[in-house]
Amino acid sequence: MTTAAVAIICKTPEAGKSKTRLSPPLTPAQCAELSACFIRDLAANLADLAADGRVVGHALYTPAGSEARLSRLLPTPFGLVLQSDGDLGARLDAGIRDLLALGHGAAIIVSSDSPTLPRASFAAAVDRLLAEDCVVLCPALDGGYTFIGLSRPHPELFADMPWSTADVHRLTVERARAIGLTVHEVPMWYDVDDRETLAVLRADLAGEPLPFACDGAARMPAPTTAAWLARLDDSATPAFAPAFVATPAERRVAR
Repeated sequence: MTTAAVAIICKTPEAGKSKTRLSPPLTPAQCAELSACFIRDLAANLADLAADGRVVGHALYTPAGSEARLSRLLPTPFGLVLQSDGDLGARLDAGIRDLLALGHGAAIIVSSDSPTLPRASFAAAVDRLLAEDCVVLCPALDGGYTFIGLSRPHPELFADMPWSTADVHRLTVERARAIGLTVHEVPMWYDVDDRETLAVLRADLAGEPLPFACDGAARMPAPTTAAWLARLDDSATPAFAPAFVATPAERRVAR
């Protein structure tokens, strides 16, 4: 059976280096904890998605030397692929190539900041990618994308891109069309990377309708994230605090 790799692009959570745009209101340690919750929930959802045999979950991670800490957040089996050096575009391009080199017929790279992204979006992307040479995008609220999928490398989609701007999705579509690559899109979703999108996540977890979401969109569960936020909101119950501090050995490897 031809398979599609779905890889979470992520940094192994560490206080002071994870979700920094959420501090404040969160502390650096809380930002790392929340990042870990996102990775754990998204990886668990991808493992469920893999039950039909077409999807294989991976983490496209950094830094080197953090494998043991990251693996504690992941189900078994779940692949680990180290990110390359370079800017985000170089890392995405190399990540697509590395995943395809493992023998998969397609590769999807998804942000670790979208723990509730609907299962139907992944399923639709896999269907398209295993049928044709195309790009599949899940547009994000901020003008970027929450995932990108390809069935073969197309470096033109990543080079010299103004990352972290509202133009990323638009420019990616324009570049794909310029090289004759068919573009497919799944419904818009959101990344959690600031106060505003954290509020969107809270509304999503509470079951409130999201104005940009398709009617009936089956959001994937994020129980670890929901439980952590509930603990955070309950002043009588401290949020759990797993150890997200790099060891000296890990810091030496990361250098």
